[in-house]
Amino acid sequence: MTAARPAGSTRSGRKRAAILEAAADLFLKQGFSGTSMDEIADLADVSKQTVYAHFASKEALFAAMADGLTGAAAGAVQLGLGEWTGGASLAEHLTAYAVRQLQVPRTPRLMALRRLAIAEAERFPELGRALHDGGPARAIAGLAEAFSRWHREGLLDAPDAHVAATHFNWLIMAEPVNRAMLLGDAAVPGKAALERHAREAVRIFLAAYGRGGSPRGRGEPS
Repeated sequence: MTAARPAGSTRSGRKRAAILEAAADLFLKQGFSGTSMDEIADLADVSKQTVYAHFASKEALFAAMADGLTGAAAGAVQLGLGEWTGGASLAEHLTAYAVRQLQVPRTPRLMALRRLAIAEAERFPELGRALHDGGPARAIAGLAEAFSRWHREGLLDAPDAHVAATHFNWLIMAEPVNRAMLLGDAAVPGKAALERHAREAVRIFLAAYGRGGSPRGRGEPS
């Protein structure tokens, strides 16, 4: 039996990966309107017909590029989120998640992607939708799944897990993201300040959604 090839190991897969990488480089440097499919094909060293064989339109290519970038970030942030087993307190588990969420999405490419989607929102709303679906919506869905299970297990008081996940997500992200978007990446606090912000966000969240009087490991450390 022939062993299965890793994703992207075929010639077609390699071409698709090269197109997506070229698209990310050009879209994030030149903007959506300022980038042509011809330029993407040239940088990827493929024909324009090959680009269209993989992606029906520039909008579809942008959406796939955004999904790839945000999907990789979401995977890194949510790694192990729902696997809490009680070894550490739930507060510590959520704080570790919050620190990852503050650090991973603030890579230069992801911040440039966010700025690009906002800049093009009026003319190309589908670009913002692609970023929203792959970024905040995906993060909130992952949180909601974990919160729903922890509610059933009596660890959280979160009957509407999606609302709780939305509150938690934006307790973490609102201030740092607003600073980065409006004042530039240099205005975002350093690692120690972000960790303090994460701990405070978790404390506030558990004050609202934690089970009162729960033993250590189910809420904040005693």
